[in-house]
Amino acid sequence: MKVTTIGFSKKSLEQFVNLLKEAEVDCLIDTRLNNTSQLSGFAKKNDLKFILENFLNINYLHDKELAPSSEILTDYKKKLMSWEDYKVSYTNLLLQRKVQNRVDELLSLGKTICFLCSEHQPEQCHRSVLVDFIKQYNKQIVVQHLC
Repeated sequence: MKVTTIGFSKKSLEQFVNLLKEAEVDCLIDTRLNNTSQLSGFAKKNDLKFILENFLNINYLHDKELAPSSEILTDYKKKLMSWEDYKVSYTNLLLQRKVQNRVDELLSLGKTICFLCSEHQPEQCHRSVLVDFIKQYNKQIVVQHLC
């Protein structure tokens, strides 16, 4: 099973759509805590859902249980915690939320799942931590970060 991730920042709508189409994504799971900000441009929840479902035949789901908490995000953005501490805190949060019990459910949502966040690159983004976490519970997945 192929699992992908994508961030929308620093991408035009055309680039974003083409990356999803090339990867044959059929279900996008929005892992952002806040997906209605005006700063999200084309990736605001309702706009993104409309584009994906009506023009690309990609199911859209927003799952806040996969998002970092506002406390973790704030501490990281204010440099009160390192990237390593962020990864540990976020992973612990996923465990508290029992996301490990939902891995099969999440992976069954499509042939090619894509986890969405705002960060342009995956290296210091929770989506990379999320797919590493999921991979611990399903070794069959192959991860591709769409950049």
